[in-house]
Amino acid sequence: MLTLYGIPNCNTVKKAIDWLKKNEIEFQFHDYKKKGIDETKLKEWIAQIGWEKLVNKRGTTWKGLDETIQNSIISETTAIALMMSKTSVIKRPLIESNNTIAALGYDEKEYENAFYE
Repeated sequence: MLTLYGIPNCNTVKKAIDWLKKNEIEFQFHDYKKKGIDETKLKEWIAQIGWEKLVNKRGTTWKGLDETIQNSIISETTAIALMMSKTSVIKRPLIESNNTIAALGYDEKEYENAFYE
């Protein structure tokens, strides 16, 4: 079973959910706003792709941060603290299968490759 991590009002997350449903791929939704995210899960993801890919520096949450805070995100430790306190700064959607990241963000071709192999 896939788990899609994100926030429900995010357009990119909505596209991913629509794609999965249209292609009849079962998944469960993990709402960061309701469930948060723990340090252990973030460390698992960082081990797979690095903290730099997880922190969405193009999003409104990042852009809304004080420049001092932005400049302080220089390591796994500081990135984890930020992602735990402001889950909407995590790039989304993140889709996980068996504790492995299957997709990050929304890209239809990437989804076809990841979920139809």
